[in-house]
Amino acid sequence: VTNANFLEVLPTSANLMDANRDVVTISIGDEDLKAKRQGPAGGFPPDVADDDPLGSDDKTELLAGQKKSAPFWTFEYYQAFFDVETHHVKERIIGSMLPWPGKNFIQVYLRKNPDLYGPFWICTTLVFACAISGNISTFLHKFGSSGYKYTPEFQKVTIAATAIFTYAWLVPLGLWGFLLWRNNKILNLVSYSFMEIICVYGYSLSVYIPAVVLWIIQVEWLRWCFMVVALCVSGSVLVTTFWPAVRDDNPRVTIAVIAIILLLNALLAVGCKVIILTHDFGFTSCN
Repeated sequence: VTNANFLEVLPTSANLMDANRDVVTISIGDEDLKAKRQGPAGGFPPDVADDDPLGSDDKTELLAGQKKSAPFWTFEYYQAFFDVETHHVKERIIGSMLPWPGKNFIQVYLRKNPDLYGPFWICTTLVFACAISGNISTFLHKFGSSGYKYTPEFQKVTIAATAIFTYAWLVPLGLWGFLLWRNNKILNLVSYSFMEIICVYGYSLSVYIPAVVLWIIQVEWLRWCFMVVALCVSGSVLVTTFWPAVRDDNPRVTIAVIAIILLLNALLAVGCKVIILTHDFGFTSCN
């Protein structure tokens, strides 16, 4: 091709461009530059987006909030119930001491995440509070009397531990079994898990700790006032929590269940008072 022929071709190309100004031109160099500037979608580096340490199945499981649960006979199963934040325990203790009508303790405070940490330490603290308050009350009661020698009453620790932990574990077990049986008969009843019921019973005992300490006061009518207040507060937590689970049942069954719950709670309160105010343990007369 001669230079003259080449120059003749140029005007022809220009004329074609003038005739088709709406045509989009594509440049390979421009496409490569645009691809480098844009990068991968989402703003992630290429290696981060592609090399994800979590597989798609693991990410789906985490996002759905699901986790594999261990068998109930293993330590890992119960370890999950002690993994609770401090502010959660504090919130549940305050909620158990300030019950409000219509507030279900399980729905408001547990949120499908019961724990055993709070109930265990509440029961343990109540056991030692009963034993220590009982020893102090006995000492104050016998102080100044002639012919006695004080010895610690360690029997009160055993009696208090047996009564409190039996109430906090066996009563929820029986209630859970009963509600499970009734739920199989009546489908529209509200159902609670065994751990949720234990958690409610454990936190409901927190109000007894200050009441037991105040029972040291050597004024009988004040002791009864403290016991009645603690009994009403603890009973209110239990009634407002388990009322939705039995209100749609037979009226006789509903009344019987609520009455038994309150009766057992009252028996525990009276038992703690008897443990503290029994003054005939551990004393020997001195001649």
